[in-house]
Amino acid sequence: MKKLLSLSLAIICLTTPIFAETYVLDLEKSINIAKEKSYSMLNLKQDVRIAGFNLKSATSRLKTHINLDMNTPNYSDNMTRQQDSLGVYYSHVKMLSYDGQLTIKQPLPTDGNISIISGLYNDEDFLWNKRSFLMETELQLTQPLNSLWGYNDIKSTLKIANLDYELSNKKLKREELNLVYNVTYTFFSLLNNQKREEIAKLNLEKQKEAHQIAKNKYEAGLIKEVEALQMEVDLSEAQNNYDLSITDQSSAMNALKELIGIDLKDSIILSSTMDYKIVVVDPQKAFKLAMNNRSELREQEIQIEKNKISIKSQKAQGMIKGDLVASLGLNGLSSENRNTALTQSVNNAYSNLTDGHKTFGVGLKISIPIIDWGENKSLVNAAKAQLQQSIYSQEETKRSIEREILDLVANLNSSLKRLQLLEKNVKVAEKSFDITRQRFSDGDIDSQALALERERLNTAYTSHLNAYVTYELMLADLMRKTFYDFQRDTSIN
Repeated sequence: MKKLLSLSLAIICLTTPIFAETYVLDLEKSINIAKEKSYSMLNLKQDVRIAGFNLKSATSRLKTHINLDMNTPNYSDNMTRQQDSLGVYYSHVKMLSYDGQLTIKQPLPTDGNISIISGLYNDEDFLWNKRSFLMETELQLTQPLNSLWGYNDIKSTLKIANLDYELSNKKLKREELNLVYNVTYTFFSLLNNQKREEIAKLNLEKQKEAHQIAKNKYEAGLIKEVEALQMEVDLSEAQNNYDLSITDQSSAMNALKELIGIDLKDSIILSSTMDYKIVVVDPQKAFKLAMNNRSELREQEIQIEKNKISIKSQKAQGMIKGDLVASLGLNGLSSENRNTALTQSVNNAYSNLTDGHKTFGVGLKISIPIIDWGENKSLVNAAKAQLQQSIYSQEETKRSIEREILDLVANLNSSLKRLQLLEKNVKVAEKSFDITRQRFSDGDIDSQALALERERLNTAYTSHLNAYVTYELMLADLMRKTFYDFQRDTSIN
């Protein structure tokens, strides 16, 4: 029975599809996957799409709009209340109406509209047995006069939409560079943990070898028991450090998977060496690049422009306002018996229309603010204060960028020198450990001296690893803060 159960489980395991993938990653490939799959980038791309749609909406506002409104049909049979000099009375109404109106509206850059409105209206009165058919066409102009000298809403809306679209693209680029840095940081954290695991494994192997040598020498009576026991303690510690390094590596691997957007059940194999390119950065060049390319500065310029538009809009609220409305049209009306054919009513209305029944209208509405107790002026001053805040913020950002870049370049150049020095230290420490191990094997030194030399070697390995990771992260940090890749000597704008 147990054999049958084991066979069934084996068959299920073999026939079940495995969906986990294996990724062989270097830094560049990790970054490319993150740009495509990470949720932060997916959300930012949607922000750009939203800004693009808003921009399209703002530009479409300037184009011709055509609307057709229809009422087909509208039947009513009720009592209506009417009032005149003789008093209040009620009348019975029984009517059927249907109509249609076509409006062609062209917005003007001056915030006004010019429209052509054409309509057909048919009303049939069942109580009076009468049909009324109206055909009309009208050319209409609407123009807010204050937009000519005050605030132009349609132009300002379009400008704000353009600024918001540029702002969203700047934000996307900046966050993309932040993502590159975060992926670089997480990638090298994983590489760091993998190298530490290799160092711990190498240390464990060396300790096993030293333990075996000490055991043989103790059994031969060449060393004291305390030295053999110390070697056993050192071996246990090396084993524990190796086990911890495996756990740390697994945690770092999951962090990278989550960041770049792949499934946690997938496997990762890092394809990376500890080679590096020597990059010496001129601090003045880096500062100039940062001032020209940093998106925060342009974002603040955009905010300043939007603040100026806000001030202009608020000022317009306290200005004299006026609306000019003018219309010119033709209409044709026919009234016949309800039994008259509809085509006849249409023909009669059209004849009246072509006979020149003109309509004309012009009007000017003016609104003059007299007393508002300083309400609008206070709002204008508040908008001006917000503008000044944006200007101060921009100046502060410029100073912060200068200090940040100069400090970063100085630390980068210092980190490169330290990395080159520690690279030499590793070679010296390896050679020194080989000599010390041989001397221990020959009986010239005790286990304490060997342990001390092994600790020096581990320190050399770890220091060199930390210096390498620090150097690479500083290069990535400098790239995101200058929008310039100093390793490839090329702009990333």
